[in-house]
Amino acid sequence: MTDIHAQTSYDSTDHPRDLSTPTPPDGFLLGHLAEQTRRRALTERAPQAGTAGADRDLLDALRAAVEDLGPTLVAASHDLSQHPEVSFEEHRSAAALADLVEARGIEVVREAHGLATGLRAEVGDPDGPTIAVLSEYDALPGIGHGCGHNVIATAGLGAFLALAAVADRLPGRVVWLGTPAEEGGGGKEIMAGHGAFDGVDAALMVHPFTFDIADPVFLGRRQLRATFTGVTSHASAQPFMGRNALDAVNLMYTGVGLHRQQMPATDRVHGVVTAGGERPNVIPEHAEMLFYLRSEHTESLAVLSERVADIARGAALMTGCGVELTWDEAPPYLPVRGNGPLAAAWTTRYGECGRTVLPPDVVPRMFAGSTDFGNVSYRMPGVHAMVKITDADLSLHTREFADAAASEEADRVVLDSAWSLAAVSADWLCDPVLRKAADDDFEAAGGAVDVPSFFGKA
Repeated sequence: MTDIHAQTSYDSTDHPRDLSTPTPPDGFLLGHLAEQTRRRALTERAPQAGTAGADRDLLDALRAAVEDLGPTLVAASHDLSQHPEVSFEEHRSAAALADLVEARGIEVVREAHGLATGLRAEVGDPDGPTIAVLSEYDALPGIGHGCGHNVIATAGLGAFLALAAVADRLPGRVVWLGTPAEEGGGGKEIMAGHGAFDGVDAALMVHPFTFDIADPVFLGRRQLRATFTGVTSHASAQPFMGRNALDAVNLMYTGVGLHRQQMPATDRVHGVVTAGGERPNVIPEHAEMLFYLRSEHTESLAVLSERVADIARGAALMTGCGVELTWDEAPPYLPVRGNGPLAAAWTTRYGECGRTVLPPDVVPRMFAGSTDFGNVSYRMPGVHAMVKITDADLSLHTREFADAAASEEADRVVLDSAWSLAAVSADWLCDPVLRKAADDDFEAAGGAVDVPSFFGKA
């Protein structure tokens, strides 16, 4: 006799599938895109530096300093990997990094720029041009360093300590900033509001990935919380006396889904229901959703913001509910604005480590997340280089990527990235032609933007 309650269904070949587990994603598209990328990488190369940069003796001294720091940096990367801490709670991580700087006789400002886990140190001539090297060290809940921030932290730290070793030969200043809470918290923007980037002329950092890219695509990102208020009532006896806030959430979620057909490929919207009622026999008077909105351009992100706000208002109107829209509980992220001359300098120096840096369009533009470094890049010229730590087609924000970020290859990347960050910093400090080219490129892209007021109220 057939069990009518059996949890089975049939696919196109009439084979039953166990519904107790999800259908595994098909890997064809990811593999296809990866193969396309590999083929294009064989023939396309990123632009190389066209300016002189620092002299070879200084670059060799930086390399020797990084080699001397090597065991310390690798140990620090593994230590962070083994003790992940989430946004705003990176107390152990921040202390461990600060201790390493102070052990070399350099003063560290802890609890820097408005954040309990923020850090700042500096070396060199404060009257000269100033470049900042950034370190991130927050992890992901339940995943650990699935975005590889242990690599980011120690590469930035290594670059700063190497530059500190030759500070008397630098015609300017190097600032090291430990920037917490990149994963949704907007730590760099909070620190910027407390003066972290005042007097800084350029900024550099790296981020682990599955390809080497000097000028990657990162999308701007905003947060929208839609809170619907209805009228409670007995869901069976007097449903006509209620106004269902969960219905409004349902309509908003559906409306956003339908809008995706008209969204350009450069946009993303994803949301979750954060409240939807307590019991089925009570019409919910309170329900809410949290959305992330992303776009490749600041202007199109503003357009997307107003479109999704209209959908929320429409859902409220259809259900007779009230709606309150709360934007950007954490600071919004702007897209990363690239800088051609600095990206070319990175390509040249990282290439000296035996790495092949790809132009941005070789890697599919759809492989794009968001970062608060975007906000930095609209204040000053900057580079947010991606560095390859694995050959596998791994997604960021996974446990597998966290494992890769503590691998032997990742260890080598920490050292290569530390030297390259230090070398590009020295190039920029020592070469006024490179500084002017970076500034001209920045101004041609629109110049400095008042980031805190960019979106205003949607």
